[in-house]
Formats: sequence, structure tokens, C-alpha cells
Amino acid sequence: MTASDRLAMPLGEAIFSMRAIRRFKPDPIADNDLHAIMEAAIHAPNGGNAQPWRFIVVKDAEQRARLAPLYREAWWAKRKDQGINGPQDISPNDKVAQSAMRLAETLGEVPVIVLVCATAKGAGAMGPVIPSVENLLLAARALGIGGTITTLHAVVDERVRALFSIPDTAQIVYCLPLGYPRGRFGPTTRRPLTEVCAYDRWDGSVPWPQF
Repeated sequence: MTASDRLAMPLGEAIFSMRAIRRFKPDPIADNDLHAIMEAAIHAPNGGNAQPWRFIVVKDAEQRARLAPLYREAWWAKRKDQGINGPQDISPNDKVAQSAMRLAETLGEVPVIVLVCATAKGAGAMGPVIPSVENLLLAARALGIGGTITTLHAVVDERVRALFSIPDTAQIVYCLPLGYPRGRFGPTTRRPLTEVCAYDRWDGSVPWPQF
């Protein structure tokens, strides 16, 4: 059975039920599932079929344990950039921030972490990587596996490169934890399309009713 055959969930169901998953069961992800997920990632559209990406699938427990404190340091460095100096500065009512903070403390327990890299540096190098990540997450959703997009921070970049032998010519774009969710997927809730979409100009009206 090909990777395509295994991803049989209807596209609409995958899109409208996929949400950021930050709490994971410890259950391992089978290699054949990872194969299907990564095959989907590399079939994303990219200019000139240049495929300027590299994916590091981190399954080894020791490597995950080494990455975990670097991720935690990076997460708090990003918060400090926002003027947040510790847990006391994060509202207990901010569920997203609380969930992200919990992930920062438990990343080493996530069964798989994918480092998504561009083979060149600069903002332009990131462009082809973005569709590949959407493909990756949709394929994971089709297999009942959740994930979320996270980034690292310059303060840990050199050490993460050394840990995974990433060359200086490449760019670490995203860090994606993957696993079977504790909890459920969607349905997701979003602002009405009429608030975020326009015809022909910024303030153009759209023909759809507001739901």
C-alpha cells in the first residue's frame, strides 16, 4: 500500500478538524506512518521543483532528551523578547500560552520531533518549506496523529546545529512535535470569513452570508 493509499481521510475532514496539538500520549509512531507523513511533506509544491528542504525526524530518546532543554530555553527567550519573564507573567486564563508553556516543559516526552530546515538561508528560502509543513500536518491528521508548528530562537541555534550536525549553510525553520493527542482534534473555530476576506480590495464586500 502506497503512502497515498494510506491517507484516505477526506481532505475536507482533515482541514476542518486539524488544530494545534500540544499534549501527546507517549505511544510511539510507527515507521510506516512516519514514511507516509514525510512522503506527503516532500510532495508539496515548490518553485522549479527545487525541493530546497531537509527534514530531520528525531525519534531517538537521547536526542529528544538533549533537544528538550534547548527548546525550553528558546521558548522562554522568545517570551522574554515579549516582556514575559516567567510563569507568573502568563495569565492562567490564557489557555494557548499555558498549553505552549507545558509543551516547553515536556518536549522530551513527545514521541517524535521533526526539525524542518531550508537548505539555504534568508526569508526567501523559507517559502517552499511552508507548504511542505501543511502537507505534513494534514497527512499526520489523516493518521490520527497531531502536531503543532513551533520555532526556536537564535540563542540556541548554534547548539541545535551541533546536536544534529546541521551545516551553517542551512536554516532551521520549524520544530514540529508529533504524537497521538491527549484529547481530541477539531472541529475548529475561526472568525467569520466575512471578517478576514474581501473581494477586489481591502474593504471590498464578499457575497457570502456571515455565519
